Amino acid sequence: MKRDFLSLADLTPAQVRGLLALALKLKAEWASGKNAAPLAGKTLAMIFQKPSLRTRVSFDVGMAQLGGRAVYLSPDEIRLGERESIPDVARVLSRYVDAIMARVFTHDHVVELARWATVPVINGLSDFNHPCQGLADLLTVLEKKGTLYGVKLAYVGDGNNVLHSLLFGAAQTGMHLVAATPKGYEPLDQVVKQAQALAAETGALIYITHDPREAVRGADVIYTDTWTSMGQEAEAAQRRQIFPPYQVNAELVSLAKAEVGVMHCLPAHRGEEITDEIADGPHSWLFDQAENRLHAQKAILADLLKG
Repeated sequence: MKRDFLSLADLTPAQVRGLLALALKLKAEWASGKNAAPLAGKTLAMIFQKPSLRTRVSFDVGMAQLGGRAVYLSPDEIRLGERESIPDVARVLSRYVDAIMARVFTHDHVVELARWATVPVINGLSDFNHPCQGLADLLTVLEKKGTLYGVKLAYVGDGNNVLHSLLFGAAQTGMHLVAATPKGYEPLDQVVKQAQALAAETGALIYITHDPREAVRGADVIYTDTWTSMGQEAEAAQRRQIFPPYQVNAELVSLAKAEVGVMHCLPAHRGEEITDEIADGPHSWLFDQAENRLHAQKAILADLLKG
């Protein structure tokens, strides 16, 4: 039976731990020379509705490091659901490739791809969640702190797709997550409830507030993201009026633990959600986190396409 990777909530805690262990193994293997080639002869189709630096390069390079290859399909080439129906795209690509990664605007598009494809489908980002980023984030915290269980992560900013995946990831691993968003910009209630239900099984604590200072007190990790995601450009001016109290700057970071790490999934709008002083300073984990997209996604690919 084929498996997909659409949300961290679809996995069990044991499966999340297994992917993290595999990512650590593959990363160490690459550092010591190069990876074996478990995906030799395998091809990944990469469908992009949104542009990307990290997603495109990390999947392309990840397949190459594992012995396979990736085929990039630009927004103009496919126009998913416009030039050709999603079921037809899924069924055609399934005859050509071994897996499909899709970076889409609407979550329903990646769900429909998975429904019709006969090969594994990976959610490279949707408006609902960003599970590849979420797994890389868990990997980064695990490397830095040595554990996920009981670590406090404070998320400050927009209640968006990245936060949704962090909520699911924290709940699956026993990590405590406090999210501070402006009123009206909270994560979806259904996501919070699902995360809290998962957390009840692992000992994680999930809490939503509107006070960024409350959220970061005693935090081991502070996480932020852009105030305006792709597709929300019409709201940018309004959001710049609302979000300044949620900027991750030296004052806010000073309220956390002295050794706090700061994360951002990038791209960063410096001077808005994060200052240069923090992004480039001693607390920054931004570029280790970006690197871990490569190794986390290699684990996803190797797991889904293992023989």
